[in-house]
Amino acid sequence: MTQIVLPTHTNNHGTVFGGQIAAWIDICAAVSAQRYSQGPVVTASIDQLHFMAAVKQGMIVILRSQVNMAWRSSMEIGVRIEAEDPITGRREHCCSAYTTFVALDDEGHPRPIAPFDPGDDPEARRRAEQAGMRRQIRLEMRRRRQAADRG
Repeated sequence: MTQIVLPTHTNNHGTVFGGQIAAWIDICAAVSAQRYSQGPVVTASIDQLHFMAAVKQGMIVILRSQVNMAWRSSMEIGVRIEAEDPITGRREHCCSAYTTFVALDDEGHPRPIAPFDPGDDPEARRRAEQAGMRRQIRLEMRRRRQAADRG
């Protein structure tokens, strides 16, 4: 997915709002999740959103997303964002994020999706393994929040 940074996307410093980047991440990741699950999905979380470089007005933002792992009804989508200077063509990795999406049935309930198969690709296997570790952390954090809410 490609976007150009317009004045409405920027703050008073001429750099893109973090929330705008987050919105683009959500859209880009949703496309990967819908394609993988072959149906409607909802965002469950956007976590580990890391900003590494400022993106200025007029730059081109390139977002790439891929399924890192899929479980029963949820999947982790990784998103890498690069900013490109349209004059020089120089690209810089400016942001990365991990998102979780849930596939839904016609009634809006979670529905099963195909298991993720990394095949013989060592990079896909690494991403799947790391996604599993991040999932365990997310589940533990959810348990702690629920326990704290119960008081």
